[in-house]
Amino acid sequence: MHFVSLTDHTPGEHRVALTPNAAARLVDLGATVRLEAGYGGRSFFDDASYRDAGVDFAPRETLLREADVLLTLNPPDPDDLAMMPEGATVIGLMDPFRRTDVVRALVARKLAGICMELIPRSTYAQKMDVLSSQASLAGYAAVLRAAERIDKSFPMMSTPAGTIAPARVFVIGVGVAGLQAIATAKRLGARVDAYDTRPVVAEQVRSLGAKFVELDVGETGETEQGYAKELTPEQLEMQRQQMARVVAEADVVITTAQLFGRPAPRIVSAEMVAGMRPGSVVVDLAAGSGGNVEGSRPDEEVLTEEGIRIVGATNLPSSVARDAGQMFANNMVHLITHAWDAESGRMTLDPEEDPVVGACLLTQAGEVRDERVSKVLAEEDES
Repeated sequence: MHFVSLTDHTPGEHRVALTPNAAARLVDLGATVRLEAGYGGRSFFDDASYRDAGVDFAPRETLLREADVLLTLNPPDPDDLAMMPEGATVIGLMDPFRRTDVVRALVARKLAGICMELIPRSTYAQKMDVLSSQASLAGYAAVLRAAERIDKSFPMMSTPAGTIAPARVFVIGVGVAGLQAIATAKRLGARVDAYDTRPVVAEQVRSLGAKFVELDVGETGETEQGYAKELTPEQLEMQRQQMARVVAEADVVITTAQLFGRPAPRIVSAEMVAGMRPGSVVVDLAAGSGGNVEGSRPDEEVLTEEGIRIVGATNLPSSVARDAGQMFANNMVHLITHAWDAESGRMTLDPEEDPVVGACLLTQAGEVRDERVSKVLAEEDES
């Protein structure tokens, strides 16, 4: 079975979908792995390290025309998909609710599209969960970005010249990214508060040495997949009113609330930002999907009239590309190994027999299998 991966030319992207170590594991399964020359250069993996892992190199068009499986990091180019053999498989992040052009290209070529965003949030599938592995690094990198941009130190310092109070960090959203942000800020010596609509995470927050902020917004909870349930507009307004005081006391605010397939909830208003001290920093990890913070812009830093920096982050894992790529590639290899049939030397994609494959198999044989994505496509066709 021929596995291929193409050089990712997405602006600002330095991760790879396949590291030399991950490639070697695929070769050990009995697969053939082929890449473009210079594939790992952005993560400082040279071609020699891939050759040592058993990888061959070929031009882009050759790779696509001979691929059984295409491994991607970001959503693939529809023009590339059109060059692949019918019935081949594509594995990677698809962003299916916004990149409907990719979904349509998969369907047109009758490709099996395995959408890594749809990996189930189960204990067994944790080792395949790309969203969690990348979110963890995003939370870490968000704190480092804030520490770099703020005008004060994070830890408390006692010096002959006086005592410096620790920075106050407020983390909104205690998922994987939020928990890592809390842990990183604490390691840097900050005083950390955190909030989530799911009261069940309060103990996790406290176990990291942070304070859990309790707000009364009525009935809340989490979905079967472990995500926070979407709040009503009335609940969001109640949340903002009560949260304003905590935001005003913070030197750093980090927001991590995202909803798969829907715009991110607007949590921090411009008025709340204006109430912060000049020199404070807000890092919005949801800037690429609409933003949790009013005034944030994807991949930009906005300086408000009050002197508050709003950092709109979209791909912070790329700032630690070597480790992020390694984790991404490991997630992918775990999925491939899970679906691998040693006897035939191929992946077996049976959504009826395999709940993991069934959850993340977005397209197959010219059909869209996810009802939510099918609905989005139908709405586009009607408009």
